Amino acid sequence: MKVLIADPTSPQAIEEMKSAGVDVQDLSGVPKEELPEKVKDFDVMVVRSATKVRKEMIDKMEQMKLIVRGGVGLDNIDVDYATTKGIKVTNTPLASSSSVAEITLAHMFALSRHIARGTQSIKEGKWEKKILKGIELSGKTLGIIGIGRIGKKLAKKATALGMNVVGYDPYVKNVEGVESVDFDTLLNTSDYISLHIPFTPETKHLIGKNEFEKMKDGVIIINCARGGVVDEQALLEALKSGKVGGAGLDVFKTEPPPKTELMELPNVTFTPHIGAATKEAQSRIGKEVSKIVCEFAKTS
Repeated sequence: MKVLIADPTSPQAIEEMKSAGVDVQDLSGVPKEELPEKVKDFDVMVVRSATKVRKEMIDKMEQMKLIVRGGVGLDNIDVDYATTKGIKVTNTPLASSSSVAEITLAHMFALSRHIARGTQSIKEGKWEKKILKGIELSGKTLGIIGIGRIGKKLAKKATALGMNVVGYDPYVKNVEGVESVDFDTLLNTSDYISLHIPFTPETKHLIGKNEFEKMKDGVIIINCARGGVVDEQALLEALKSGKVGGAGLDVFKTEPPPKTELMELPNVTFTPHIGAATKEAQSRIGKEVSKIVCEFAKTS
């Protein structure tokens, strides 16, 4: 069995696959536009978020049986089309949940205590001690949209900080520590709102102008899910008007994002889609990828 590594993968995971007798070729350094010409003779392909597996590439897969996405989302893979070609698509949903929950909290803390502005102002020789008055997370209400693996992890960590947690998820109910509410109630009552949902036609711009109008004044929005679930233009307007008190973004409609007016606002924190980019998560992702590939090799 031949395995193509399209994006950087844990060296330990690669060695584990090789030790199991799998022919692994690391092509993560190959320019993405050249990858479609490389997939012809491979049985398995391992990708992260950088490689886009679309129709053009899938049509060149003559032997491919399995595509493994090291991570949670599958929006960079045309799953439906791959399935019609007899190619199974899977991911590693458990590996990075804690890391994404933690970066969500990091944005919440950074915005609540003006960490980015404080850092920048000191570098500029300023001492804004009296200006940068923050707020505590304890006692505030966190609304989580999407109570899957990441949402549950976040709820547990937020509860430990003394937050009240409400959640909206049409598919998940009765989660310990989370009060299930309808969508509008979450928008109306939350001091912080964090999204943990996939990007689909149904979730595109789930949070837009109408939703912002229903929120508390000064609400803080965190998106460490997928770009596009929040309407960035509507977010900009809500931030400028003061309706939204702050926003933390790890994901964007276009990645890398073009420079926009949003980036000039002092009450927005940014990270370059690094929610799962911790040593621990990468190690767990590698192990899960290796396990999936090795088990597939045994049964094929």
